[in-house]
Amino acid sequence: MNSSSPFRKKLAIYFIGFTAALAGLLFGLDIGVISGAEGFIQKDFGIPDRMIELIVSALLWGAVLGALMSSYFSAHFGRRKTILMSAIVFVFGSVACAIAPNEYVLLGARLFLGLAVGMASFTAPLYLSEVSPQAVRGGMISMYQLMITIGIVLAFLSNAWLASYANIGGVVGGHWRWMLGVIAFPAAGMFIGVLFLPESPRWLCLKGLHDRAVGVFRRLHLDDAEIAAEVAEIEDSLKVKQNGFAFFRENALFRKAVYLGIGLQIIQQLTGINVIMYYAPRIFNIAGFTSTLDQMWGTVIVGVTNVLATFIAIAFVDKLGRKPIMYAGFVTMGVAMVVVGVLFNIGVEANKALAFPAIGALLIFIIGFAMSAGPIIWVICSEIYPLAGRDFGVMCSTGTNWVTNAIVGMTFLTMLSTLGNGNTFILYGALNVIFIVVFMLFVPETKGVRLEQIEKHLLSGVPLRKIGR
Repeated sequence: MNSSSPFRKKLAIYFIGFTAALAGLLFGLDIGVISGAEGFIQKDFGIPDRMIELIVSALLWGAVLGALMSSYFSAHFGRRKTILMSAIVFVFGSVACAIAPNEYVLLGARLFLGLAVGMASFTAPLYLSEVSPQAVRGGMISMYQLMITIGIVLAFLSNAWLASYANIGGVVGGHWRWMLGVIAFPAAGMFIGVLFLPESPRWLCLKGLHDRAVGVFRRLHLDDAEIAAEVAEIEDSLKVKQNGFAFFRENALFRKAVYLGIGLQIIQQLTGINVIMYYAPRIFNIAGFTSTLDQMWGTVIVGVTNVLATFIAIAFVDKLGRKPIMYAGFVTMGVAMVVVGVLFNIGVEANKALAFPAIGALLIFIIGFAMSAGPIIWVICSEIYPLAGRDFGVMCSTGTNWVTNAIVGMTFLTMLSTLGNGNTFILYGALNVIFIVVFMLFVPETKGVRLEQIEKHLLSGVPLRKIGR
């Protein structure tokens, strides 16, 4: 018997998905805000590029620690409470960044704020994968990535407005503090929203709280048959009693899934997306746009493109599948990055007519990433781990994301000065071509397959690239 209308069912599911995905909004705000603030910070504190690289990457190293901590928190206290904890750290970390009296305090505050980013990036996709019906799971997790892109564009818009205000007022140093501090307000809003969310039914079953898990499914307006099927498959997966590192140490099949998740997160970061997100104004400067306002509004265009292209993934990830979209994305990103690099090598400074084609190719790269590697890597990483080892697997893959992210963030300016502007982008373009082969050989298609079925295939010894069949 149907417990509710299809409309109420969808409304409940998407309310939960949207609220949990607000963690992605804060994640995106923190990624986007530093690109506009770093120039003002550098002038205000009189610090070199190397210190700017450290300030940019401090948040990312903090995110590594946050992801590692979240494995324990989400396993012992639940997914929902861990998201609440991240919201609190977001508030206090943002305020600490805004009032930092010198570069060293700012470095520490960014490291602390990174804890919240790591906790959110670990727990929110995990929560969404466990609370979403399998028919819309890819779209729900992609909503998290969409909120990241919206956070980035909101940060870019805020930066552009505050930079304009700073220029009009003749003030250099004051407005980067507002750029960094404004994130406290949406963080407080997320805390309030998450108070109304249910706990993950899969985590509740893991803790033996089956009645509460059924209550969550009823809150999602699933009918009795759907609830019975969900609970039966979860209980079947719970027969594997090992968890965490013990499961990793003793089960070679689980180790393969963990290694795949680690590899996927390295791939996502080595596409080159975050060199653009962290240093967009500098890239626009290389392309010949020397005005601060031109650079800021250029980053807004990057952010808007990122948001709009993410809808491609949301629309098609559960229809076309994960891998076809990823292949299209790698081709798009690889070609676009090589074109940007070639144009930079030709010399946009000497030939201003090349500036707009270079920026156009950059935007095409953004489209390629936003429709593929941005959301879909997170989707796959949330799907491939068995329930008993999911916290550990997501911890490893998310921690890897942030380690690679930090390395990219703290080496880009150095690469520009050693390899040259054009060669740096050509290198990233070549990596995208290599990633196509990796996906062909190792990555499964998980479209339309229940998490428990993927787990059954993995633990029965099916090759990794076939566990989604």
